[in-house]
Amino acid sequence: MQLIIATKLEILFLSMSARLDHLPIPDNVKEKKATLGEVLNGDRLVSAPYKLEFLVEKYCEVVCRKNLTREDVSQFRTATKRDYYFQMYYDDLPIWVFIGTIDRLDTAGSNERFFLYKHLKFNIFFNKDRVIEVNAQTDNRHVVDLNEDKELLVEFVYTVKWKETGGAFDERMKKYLMAFLPINLDIHWFSIMNSCITVLILTGCLVTFYMRVLKKDFMEHTYDEVFVDDQEEKGWKYILGDVFRYPNHKSLFAAVLGSGTQLFTLTILILILGLVGVFYPYNRGNLQMALVFIYAITLGIAGYSSTTFYHQLEGTNWVRNLLIAGCLFSGPLLFTFYLLQTVAISYKANAALPFGTVLVLFLLLTFVAFPLLVLGGIVGKNSQTEFQVPCHTTKCPRDIPPLRWYRGVLPQMALAGFLPFSVVYIDTYYILITVWGHRIYTIYSILFVVFIILLIATALVTVALTYFQLAAEDHQWWWRSFLCGGSTGLYVFGYCFYYYYAEAGMYGFLQTSFFFGYMACICYGIFLMLGTVGFLASLFFVRHIYGSIKCD
Repeated sequence: MQLIIATKLEILFLSMSARLDHLPIPDNVKEKKATLGEVLNGDRLVSAPYKLEFLVEKYCEVVCRKNLTREDVSQFRTATKRDYYFQMYYDDLPIWVFIGTIDRLDTAGSNERFFLYKHLKFNIFFNKDRVIEVNAQTDNRHVVDLNEDKELLVEFVYTVKWKETGGAFDERMKKYLMAFLPINLDIHWFSIMNSCITVLILTGCLVTFYMRVLKKDFMEHTYDEVFVDDQEEKGWKYILGDVFRYPNHKSLFAAVLGSGTQLFTLTILILILGLVGVFYPYNRGNLQMALVFIYAITLGIAGYSSTTFYHQLEGTNWVRNLLIAGCLFSGPLLFTFYLLQTVAISYKANAALPFGTVLVLFLLLTFVAFPLLVLGGIVGKNSQTEFQVPCHTTKCPRDIPPLRWYRGVLPQMALAGFLPFSVVYIDTYYILITVWGHRIYTIYSILFVVFIILLIATALVTVALTYFQLAAEDHQWWWRSFLCGGSTGLYVFGYCFYYYYAEAGMYGFLQTSFFFGYMACICYGIFLMLGTVGFLASLFFVRHIYGSIKCD
């Protein structure tokens, strides 16, 4: 078995802080060939010089002797001050070790002394011929003083101890999952129970409202048709000739629904793969590879959904609609990607992808994603499905009466996004520390449940707001329902500011640009996905209530 040390951006802070160029490394280090997912994740793996043969114990074995220049000492001191550490793998088991330690001589921290560890002690636990657990300890008695900028000759050594244990090989990962993912399951389940109760209360309110108000409206409409034919309708029944009038900017509207459908499919597939165990905690890069390939494949779904709905809305320029659907999410994502790559290259950070990786991504988009987008668009254009509506649309639209300020788009979006975000904000925190703190997230079952609750909450809130909009005789509900459904993404992006300044501990232009750049793309994707869910739920509701009355 071979010990692998990750010279990656551990934990995203190493490559995203001020550049520490060329920290001294042992001679004759062999780089490990990384997968596409590992490269995308920023992993740069090399074989470590430590020799850990099975059941062979060692004491103060010399790894190497290194002459540290004054610049090397300064860089090690900076790395120690910023709590840098390196990550190693032995038989796929992770090991985390800090580079050095700080001795604070006073509580104010004004008088600090920095020391570099030069002795590592590996404790390896085995059961028969299987490695069950491994950890590395540092020795404060064997350190190098880094407080003066002078040349040093340092001898790095290590010790290996083997200990027998009764732990089962199949359960050896449980310790690491709980140790390095500070998730309290009680908090998770308590959050899920609160979310379920919230959704049940909301559902009960809507059902009660439906049984009392809408049933009453249906009965009044039937009574008016039979006995009072000349009575003028009011409320949502008054606009039955305008409610299915096609929205403005049909091509863009169809494109956002296509992109939202694609991202919804992508999310479902990722969660399913997580549930079946594809993203094994230390299969490094599997999640990144899955995101790239599934996104490329599902771009055909965006093309099909967009052109199908555009055709139903009697659109004619389907090529333009297809291009908008293909660029609506991919365009901002690629722009952000290349912008951040430029920043990473200027900082000489590991987050900068090699040219070969960028070329692979370009070929994947050119020869897989784009042809599937075109194919999906052609199939959608040729579909014979028609837009089903229970009411005929009049030629001239009715005027919308003046509305109070709280019925405007922005207040409605603020109201619509609050409840769904309250359902997921706890899991949002854990996802952020997983992505940006490189913690380990494995509870995909809980995440899947939370996602379903989020969809239900988004649908219910959007339907309720759509009804109140129609009751105010405002028939322009198409874009409004989409914007209200997607407003949760804006709440998530707002929460990112709190997380960055209160929890992340990041600093510098490189970290700030990467965090907010990629989080903006993720929140934009959430906006498109949940906006599509909100519109489809509202469309189903509107079809139902207008199909329940007699429409001439």
